[in-house]
Amino acid sequence: MTVLDMNKLKQATNLQEVLPEVWEALQHKVSRMIEQIGDKSPHVAPADTGVYDDMRHDWWTAGFWPGILWIMHEMTGKEHYKEAAWGWDEKFDQKSIQPSNFHHDVGFQYLPTAVIKYKLTGDVDGKRRGLLAANFLAGRFNIAGNFLRAWNQDKTGWAIVDSSMNLSLLFWAAEEIADPRFSMIAKAHADTVVNHFIREDGSVNHIVSFNPLTGEVIESLGGQGAGPDSSWSRGAAWALHGMANTYRYTGDMKYLRAAQRVAHYFLSMLPEDSVAHWDFRAAESLADEPRDTSAASCAASGLLELADALPGVQGRPYREAAERILLSLTQSYATWEHPEHEAILVEGTGNKPAGQNINVALIYGDYYYVEALAKLQGWKSRIF
Repeated sequence: MTVLDMNKLKQATNLQEVLPEVWEALQHKVSRMIEQIGDKSPHVAPADTGVYDDMRHDWWTAGFWPGILWIMHEMTGKEHYKEAAWGWDEKFDQKSIQPSNFHHDVGFQYLPTAVIKYKLTGDVDGKRRGLLAANFLAGRFNIAGNFLRAWNQDKTGWAIVDSSMNLSLLFWAAEEIADPRFSMIAKAHADTVVNHFIREDGSVNHIVSFNPLTGEVIESLGGQGAGPDSSWSRGAAWALHGMANTYRYTGDMKYLRAAQRVAHYFLSMLPEDSVAHWDFRAAESLADEPRDTSAASCAASGLLELADALPGVQGRPYREAAERILLSLTQSYATWEHPEHEAILVEGTGNKPAGQNINVALIYGDYYYVEALAKLQGWKSRIF
């Protein structure tokens, strides 16, 4: 039984009116998810079952569920969240010495597990694992073109906007062991994002293909967007949040301005309920196009980064925009009235061009929703 007064929630016009109750309900929800999910590594919960799948431990989303648990532990002090989260980085450790498909997304895997575990508990194995992941990521840097290689297999010259979010692993490593090489690589890739991924209007490319020998740009590819010139909303959220994070680590205004440019575009394209469609240019009319709550929650968390980066009234519009998005997600896209559902948010879109994971719950959508709500309440251990 939810602790939320649903009538009060539906009538709220401002997130702050219901934030304490929502946070209490979220604690009940995540505690229930621990029992429901068990040892699974969740990625997708289909709409018809509401049951999360169980992916292999080198899958790119494997860090988000334990990341939720670590945030809940830090914010509440409750030990059962910590106990459920504790062993996840060891699972990655074991997978890393086996045949695996780890790639540019090790930040998504190790930041919300090994790195935050070390920050919160001082666990030396967490530190070791985080640094090994940072070394692995740094090893994917292509000097010609200044980019972190995406994926594996035959995609040698490919880079993707998603990697904006993985740069925090390199910045953390640089600070942790006072080795600027990690931050040099992170900033070089961030510059490539600013120069080749973020368009003048604030929309973004998903994939840019480079000649890995010369660094020359070959072409932009549509990837998970509707096409090469389209506007994939989660890609914009990755860029917004990732560049805001990069500014937090570097203090370089070009990254702040880049994040603002994407934010302004993203907000200008939102529908009336402030929850993004999966691609802002998928069709002349987006009325029948699916939403992507994962893009919405990630963008909301990134907007809160911008709000904190800017003083006083300069940051206020970003905070207000984030709260509008979060209120809409909380009122219309959350599973409060369906305790049997294993996810928090519904109506995510994974990869529509491939026909995969449309109108589903996505664990990273859940993660960024929790992260954003925690930020509103003063969460400090920001590892992304």
